[in-house]
Amino acid sequence: MSQKYPITISSWTLGDQCKFEDRVAAAKKAGYDGIGLRAETYVDALNEGLFDEDILAILKKYDMKVTEVEYIVQWAEDNRSYEQKYKEQMCFHMCGLFGVKHINCGLMENYSVEHTARKLKELCHRAGKLVIGVEPMPYSGIPDMAKGWAVVKASSCENAKLICDTWHWVRANQPVDLSVMADIPADKIVSIQINDVWDRPYAKSILRDESMHDRLAPGTGIGCTAAFVKMIREKGIEPLAVGVEVISDAILAKGIEEAAKHTFDNTKKVLEEAWPEVLGE
Repeated sequence: MSQKYPITISSWTLGDQCKFEDRVAAAKKAGYDGIGLRAETYVDALNEGLFDEDILAILKKYDMKVTEVEYIVQWAEDNRSYEQKYKEQMCFHMCGLFGVKHINCGLMENYSVEHTARKLKELCHRAGKLVIGVEPMPYSGIPDMAKGWAVVKASSCENAKLICDTWHWVRANQPVDLSVMADIPADKIVSIQINDVWDRPYAKSILRDESMHDRLAPGTGIGCTAAFVKMIREKGIEPLAVGVEVISDAILAKGIEEAAKHTFDNTKKVLEEAWPEVLGE
């Protein structure tokens, strides 16, 4: 297992229709170091009749860890729903249960940098020692690294950081180049998620559909993944997790074992080329 940069199969890569033990077993068999869980997939495990101690026992059985927790949303709203407040608390609980130090967060609503930064500061305060990882997404209220960094910087919070995802990076029409992160300290990137993209994007109005249904495994699309990983390495970023987030109906249709194997095998090829140390013990 890569102790420093655990290669993690993100929650959506295996969908939301599998049992918890099947998820862990498929990830382990494929070669992953850890699994990602969304609040929803954790609750699904509870609804199978599992208790926290059962979940921990299954992870121990397969010598696996949860290394990625997500996904807090709508945190910039003045009047948040109880569902979102509870989901946030669930993410905090999951981090404590699994020993995860960061939470992936997104924001679909578009507000000014000032408003968003103020709300991010509030979220960071509620999170305590946990790191809040803000993920720019091209169809969201934080569409790119420029606004993401502006918000994180303006929040003035030590535990406010950014997440870099290959798909979102490329679809935001950002060059895979260090210049995009020139003003961002390396320690302000908490984790990365890797994948690949088709040569032509979906139309802007349905770009989120591509993100949620039609991503590609690392190195199997336009070939941006290796360059992305090299950029992360050259920047000196030390991600708490190397998430493999390949949300694909076509890949998942082949079953979770095949989805796990396909994504890991291609991830390994990319890392062997771009950052072999991540594969080390």
